[in-house]
Amino acid sequence: MLEVHELHEQAEKTRENPELIGATFTMSVIAVLVAAISVLGHRAHTRTLLDQSRADDSWSEYEARSIRYHNYELFADMLSVAEVRDADQAQKLKEHYASERQRYQQEQDAVRAKARGFEASADEDERRGARYDLGEVFLEAALVITSITLITRKTAFWHLGSALAAGGVILAISGLWVH
Repeated sequence: MLEVHELHEQAEKTRENPELIGATFTMSVIAVLVAAISVLGHRAHTRTLLDQSRADDSWSEYEARSIRYHNYELFADMLSVAEVRDADQAQKLKEHYASERQRYQQEQDAVRAKARGFEASADEDERRGARYDLGEVFLEAALVITSITLITRKTAFWHLGSALAAGGVILAISGLWVH
């Protein structure tokens, strides 16, 4: 990407050739678009990482609940085969373990749904970020090709760069509708 001082130098050259004012202005607009779309892409990728981290945390919570569920299942199995001194107390424990297993099963279902939601959001954010990245590439190429106009003084490069810039903007905007 062109630096600010390079843009300033090109602006000075434009004063000598007024027919290049359009190309110079186009380059300035494209540079602003590159910056804006770059920020959108970075934010989309950051959201991807955050959502994936949240999904990982949810899956860890799911596993912890699964371990607790199986512990209660094991305790109930052990009570059913072990000789007990107090049958009433053993029955109360079996009922308690059964209710705890049911509770953990329901909580696991909710945590699983939450984890899958975060994964779906991460996938969507990644697809959105890819659109922004591709739009940014088109805009950067447009900026370079348009700058060739200032060197060669041929407006065909300005038109080609403008077309690429339009394509980059369309690609970036299409990232807003990714689902």
